[in-house]
Amino acid sequence: MKIDDVPDVLPRGGAAGGAGEDRRGKRLQELLDAERDAGLIGAFAQVRDGDRTRSLVTGLADLTTGRPPRADFRHRAGGVIKSFVAVVVLQLAGEGRLDLDAAVGRYLPEVVPGDRGRQVTVRMLLNHTSGIGDYLERFSATTEKLAEAGTRTFAPAELVRMGLDLPPAGAPGSKWSYANTNYIVLGLLIERLTGRPYGAELAERVFGPLGLTGTSLPGTDPAIPGPHQRAYLPMADGSVRDCTSYDMSAFWAAGELISTAADINTFYRALLRGEVLEPGLLREMKDTVPFNPKAPGAGGYGLGILWFGSKRGPVWGHNGLAPGHTTYCSNSEDAETQLTLAETYNLYEPLGSHSHPITAARQAFTAEVMGGTED
Repeated sequence: MKIDDVPDVLPRGGAAGGAGEDRRGKRLQELLDAERDAGLIGAFAQVRDGDRTRSLVTGLADLTTGRPPRADFRHRAGGVIKSFVAVVVLQLAGEGRLDLDAAVGRYLPEVVPGDRGRQVTVRMLLNHTSGIGDYLERFSATTEKLAEAGTRTFAPAELVRMGLDLPPAGAPGSKWSYANTNYIVLGLLIERLTGRPYGAELAERVFGPLGLTGTSLPGTDPAIPGPHQRAYLPMADGSVRDCTSYDMSAFWAAGELISTAADINTFYRALLRGEVLEPGLLREMKDTVPFNPKAPGAGGYGLGILWFGSKRGPVWGHNGLAPGHTTYCSNSEDAETQLTLAETYNLYEPLGSHSHPITAARQAFTAEVMGGTED
């Protein structure tokens, strides 16, 4: 299907679930619709201002049927899972079952062998300073390769080997370099220490206690359970490929999470308010390394969580990309103001880029949420 062949029936969004007719709600809807006008297929978002919740939708959830998105849809949240995985690792550290500054080879000598196993620490895996290459580069060189990765099943150890076979991004601990391989290793670490599937630990320690009933890990099941947007991946020839059915084993502990906007906001509010980790562990999580050492005030990455600057101070959260779905999570320091935005379609741009109209529209929407004030 060519995106240009779709009739111009993409509807402007409608506020849902309590957005009301207030001026702030109208302004947020206008800005979300601007993403649709810039070419985004569809999106839904939940904005929390204190105790007030606004749910907004725009565009289409399905190009074939023309149905609109719903605010309660489930969505592949990609890298947002890293915050969840990091929580479990930090809890295990708090229980004395691992040392964040111990070499990963102490726990998984056969997974990360040799010098790297002796030099890379658990903390370096968590904050992406390990220097290990990103195995996902093997799949994301083209969108065609990324689409094909969802047609087969991968073992976690296979993904780790792919990352270790790539040229190192740097010496262990020398700089920040995002690598999904790090979190595949962390998933294996959780399993080694607990003797259980890492997903069982996430469910018992996070999903269940926080009541995240719309959150799950699919394993090798290619389906998205419950109501959802379809997932569209842009191809090089200008067409879009439907990747709604996709074996997420190629992402595993680095990106297989399925969730809802409400569940993700609930998770980050509980996390940032100290309801998930003990205070000392939360401080460890928020101890960040800069994305760019030449601009340390622009943002940084902690242990499974990142921050960017805003008019109101640091904005915490994580972004996530899965084939055909993208998720953006923003939270004020006290989690009074929150945004989880789930989009259909992927854009591949450098961190912080403003070059694509959809990206610019998204950043304007996010800035309004995180910097705006109630009427």
